[in-house]
Amino acid sequence: MSTDRALSFVDAIREATDQEMARDERVLLFGLDVDDPKAILGTTKGLVERYGRERVFGTPLSEDAMTGAAVGMALAGLRPIHVHIRMDFVMLAMNQLVNMAAKTHYMFGGSIIGKSWGQGAQHSQGLYSFFMHVPGLKVVAPSTPYDAKGCLAAAVRDENPVMFVEHRILYYQRGPVPEASYEVKPGKARVAIPGSDVTIVGISYMQVEALRAQRYLEAVGVSAEVIDPIWLAPLDVDTIAASAAKTGRLLVVDNGWSTCGASAEILSAVYEKLQDSRLPKARRMAFAPTPCPTTPSLEKLFYPNARTIAAAAYDLVKGGPRGWLPEERADLNDIEFKGPF
Repeated sequence: MSTDRALSFVDAIREATDQEMARDERVLLFGLDVDDPKAILGTTKGLVERYGRERVFGTPLSEDAMTGAAVGMALAGLRPIHVHIRMDFVMLAMNQLVNMAAKTHYMFGGSIIGKSWGQGAQHSQGLYSFFMHVPGLKVVAPSTPYDAKGCLAAAVRDENPVMFVEHRILYYQRGPVPEASYEVKPGKARVAIPGSDVTIVGISYMQVEALRAQRYLEAVGVSAEVIDPIWLAPLDVDTIAASAAKTGRLLVVDNGWSTCGASAEILSAVYEKLQDSRLPKARRMAFAPTPCPTTPSLEKLFYPNARTIAAAAYDLVKGGPRGWLPEERADLNDIEFKGPF
């Protein structure tokens, strides 16, 4: 679907929520600070005024109880959008999610992940691989405003519980978004940029860094194919495997730790798919194996970035470590986190 209309990631989420609430009176929006004047970085702005406090309301700081309320609402036939502003504390509601929501067929969604402004070990984790592991849960981590709107609409309409994962830096992305309601349905990845030498899969915000890495690689004659998986469960293994078979090299970049993470699942699924073919050279990139530091200088070492991704892909193409690290290009750093909330 092509369009010249551009929205921010924030506006795409807000528009999807607004349109779903207008379309279906069963849709409710609630969670910590959804009715705050800052409106979760603007994603819920104006909704309480439009739909009233019976359908848009803040909640106590009790993740377990409020998630239980969301599950109960869904079981009763409502379509709740429950906002957890810190994915780290979703763990307080694991029983509600794993033992309750995952074993029924109703909606749950909306957790913020990601770095910036010294979020530290308890406020920056990307824990979506926890939920990929659980049958009965769907997991989506869009990276564009177009996908943010379409995936949220698909999540609200889905008869299964959906973990809708938002990276806070993506709130400052802008891109084309149709005004009409639409869905980006589960189970289909997107080839963002075609290439021939190496396949780079970037999850959530790492898709942005992968696209920047592609530009660094292009400058030294390396053609990178960049893939956005969008939905992590169900995962489109076919598209990724076909690309890896074509290029012969696969680099998966995650917003979590590598051990038992989404990157490990993608690599193993691709290798299983291609076991009767020529297997690609492959590696993972993810968080450093330590809790996230708060100091910005250490935080830069903790997360993959466009330059380190480009260097890793370059080594895959050249067959071993080459010690190449591109000079930073200011023209690629077009997204700035404003922080704090």
